[in-house]
Amino acid sequence: MASFLAILGRVFLGFLAATGRIAIFTGISLSHCVRPPFFLRLIGQQMIQIGYFSLPVVGLTAIFTGMVLALQSYTGFSRFNAESAIATVVVLSMTRELAPVLAGLMVAGRIGAAMAAEIGTMRVTEQIDALVTLSTDPFKYLVAPRLVAGLTMLPLLVLVADVIGVFGGYLVGVYKLGFNPSNYIKLTWDYLKTIDVVSGLVKAGVFGFLIALMGCYHGYHSEGGAQGVGRATTNAVVSASILIFAFNYILTAIFFGT
Repeated sequence: MASFLAILGRVFLGFLAATGRIAIFTGISLSHCVRPPFFLRLIGQQMIQIGYFSLPVVGLTAIFTGMVLALQSYTGFSRFNAESAIATVVVLSMTRELAPVLAGLMVAGRIGAAMAAEIGTMRVTEQIDALVTLSTDPFKYLVAPRLVAGLTMLPLLVLVADVIGVFGGYLVGVYKLGFNPSNYIKLTWDYLKTIDVVSGLVKAGVFGFLIALMGCYHGYHSEGGAQGVGRATTNAVVSASILIFAFNYILTAIFFGT
């Protein structure tokens, strides 16, 4: 019993220590995001990496999710003669939850891992130490551009995913399930409110920041050569994914909780 409590205490203290290190890293990073000088060229490069090169995987995920959602909704609603609600369910599900969460997970797997690997390699090969020697702040040069790009590009990706996902539901609803195209579009618009889209975009901004933060944090603190970089990459993806789900619940409760 005593050994169990000792293990539990060490785990809890380790969790508190990790939380403190992440909080300090976040504070320093944010201060460099809002203070000049700004490396606009680096920010632009990161925006292209996160936004443009993630568009294919996010678009494919969105259209298949919208198509499956329409099919599954039809299967369920047909038992209650409520097939007309399919268009509304597809658009609300995509804008509020599925587009921001799935886009966040896709970008975490692709971009979060790449950030951790790149910065981790720079750490273990002492390139970050070389930057400090050259009087270049690693937070200003490496971390801040990635945080700004993640915060701004995820909402744009999710906005595109909203449109593509709803279009996927439209394709299945009209060409497979036989809905009238005009009625389907009317039902999509009639029940869509501004808060549905805005809540998804706010979530996307938070998720983009978390993905970049976890990628930079784990890469910046990697050690132990190639194995350490591998661990940093895995930890970046896992921690970003868990934080996405946790903050998704918190933000949903803030926007739609009663």
